[in-house]
Amino acid sequence: MIHQAISHYQIIKKLGAGGMGEVFLAEDTKLDRKVAIKLLPPESTANGQAKSRLVREAKAAAKLDHPNICSIYEVGEADGHSFIVMQYVEGETLDVRIHRKPLELCEVLDVATQIADALSEAHSRGIIHRDIKPQNIMLTPRRQVKVMDFGLAKVVKQRVEVESEADTERMLTDPGVILGTIPYMSPEQAKGESLDARSDIFSFGVVLYEMVTGHQPFASESAAATITAILTREPPPLARYSSVVPGELQRIITKVMAKDRERRYQSMRDLALDLESCRREYEADLATAPYDQRMTEDGAVTATASAVKQRGFLPSHPLLTAIALLVIVAAASLAYVLVIRGPAAARPPEIRSLAVLPLENLSGDPSQEYLADGMTEEIIGNLAQIRALRVVSRTSVMRFKGSNRSMPEIAQELNVDAVITGSAQRSGGRVKITAQLIHGATDSHLWVRNYERDLTDILKLQGEVARAVADEIRIQVTAEERDRLGSARSVNPQAHEAYLLGRFHFRNLNEEDLKRAIEQFERAIQLAPDYAAAYAGLAAAWQERGVWGEKEFKEVEAPARKAALKAIELDGDNAEARVALGQVKHIYDWDWAGAEEEFKRALELDPGSLYAHRYYALLLMSLGRHD
Repeated sequence: MIHQAISHYQIIKKLGAGGMGEVFLAEDTKLDRKVAIKLLPPESTANGQAKSRLVREAKAAAKLDHPNICSIYEVGEADGHSFIVMQYVEGETLDVRIHRKPLELCEVLDVATQIADALSEAHSRGIIHRDIKPQNIMLTPRRQVKVMDFGLAKVVKQRVEVESEADTERMLTDPGVILGTIPYMSPEQAKGESLDARSDIFSFGVVLYEMVTGHQPFASESAAATITAILTREPPPLARYSSVVPGELQRIITKVMAKDRERRYQSMRDLALDLESCRREYEADLATAPYDQRMTEDGAVTATASAVKQRGFLPSHPLLTAIALLVIVAAASLAYVLVIRGPAAARPPEIRSLAVLPLENLSGDPSQEYLADGMTEEIIGNLAQIRALRVVSRTSVMRFKGSNRSMPEIAQELNVDAVITGSAQRSGGRVKITAQLIHGATDSHLWVRNYERDLTDILKLQGEVARAVADEIRIQVTAEERDRLGSARSVNPQAHEAYLLGRFHFRNLNEEDLKRAIEQFERAIQLAPDYAAAYAGLAAAWQERGVWGEKEFKEVEAPARKAALKAIELDGDNAEARVALGQVKHIYDWDWAGAEEEFKRALELDPGSLYAHRYYALLLMSLGRHD
């Protein structure tokens, strides 16, 4: 085929081949540009029905206009060849990149976010890829992702690609053949069932797992064994390959690869938002991590042996590995003592990041869990107002509720210097809180306090806890931040209880719970008309009801706007209210600049707010700003 012409495309060289045909680099002689042209196997268009389906699906895929999707230019037939003309993308496949050297975590999150964004766009237009794998994902020299072959795997009858020639065979089902590449198939795909967008979500999870670990989670010695693993076996724990994966990313990967599609993310949009939030949180972690936990400016390795090993700096022989580790640790320790700690080697450990684990409910009444969980969230919110301190989000810590894992394990998984544990108990009109500050690496208890206050002063109490923690770890707290932490007023106990119940239902994000959340927030407002947080919660609940509930956006606009404006009128420093108003400006007013201003202000007030990160990320994605 080299130097031959197909229609007005001059073939230059062969780029590759697979079950869906051969791909060539070609010159478009009409438009004077390079393109990729795929010649399809004769059997794929052997009859008129197949050809019609090919054209129909290719037209649908050609409508996808997204910076992370490889464009389809033309579908045609010439000289007996059916062909598809696509954008030519320079660079390397993700498969080549993974095997060339381990990906840094920041690169994993960047690539994953772009892939998810592309799939979200396709799914929103009713197009399912069905063959997501590293070989179908290109990375340009500018680190831009291009997802290839959209719509093609859905319509072209093909062989299933596997590791071995002997394992490659046509696998028939009632509707046709199983389409896809075995190690990346979803369970429903492997069983030949009907597919929806959640199948792509599972396959994406397999790719994400491989980016993080360098290993396929279900790869086995044969096609049959691999399918069995997909259907019955959980992937090996990420900790087997890496000890530095953030807890939030581990949660995302686990959810994405759930065998039951009902337990996965239900939309790629939600997954994309969580990945974007995780990426921003990780970048913030890098910016605020203690000196001895980061790479230095000249590229020197950290003193963390697991990080050194992950980056491939250690020799493979056990004895040499041990010697290398001793040298690295000794050198890093000496440098740390001489350069960082100097003569003050005996000072308390530096703490720049922490996690507040779910407070234990000591009431003995399971119906009071909402109180302990709500107070956990409020303490996190108070601490998150301190910009010099990185506080892990509530979403990341709640999976440790009731966990028996050690503090060092939890601190390492969450990538924090310290952990706060404690308990909460309500008795009559009083509330008791016990809080302990624990150094993550050493499990040493740095500080413990017991508090008991009237329920009317519960907000003041939570501010006290935050200020006491800040004082203990000697973190820099600005005058404005200290004023905010001390500005809490007395609150009607019944109003606060209704507010916490509203938060409890709000977190479930379904129509029934969002209705209950709105009812509780409105009850809190009736009991305390100046309760800014309740108005902010009400605005957020109405907004989410338009996303997760059964209401149309036009039905939620007015109550969401009204509640957000009232919350800001009462408390201009309420981050949640700023996010809600930002959503109103984004979704209903199309005021991009105004929305961005609100989201930025929310993040200034609460840098750890996943709610703010999520919707700011959505705004940036809609504007095509992926940097």
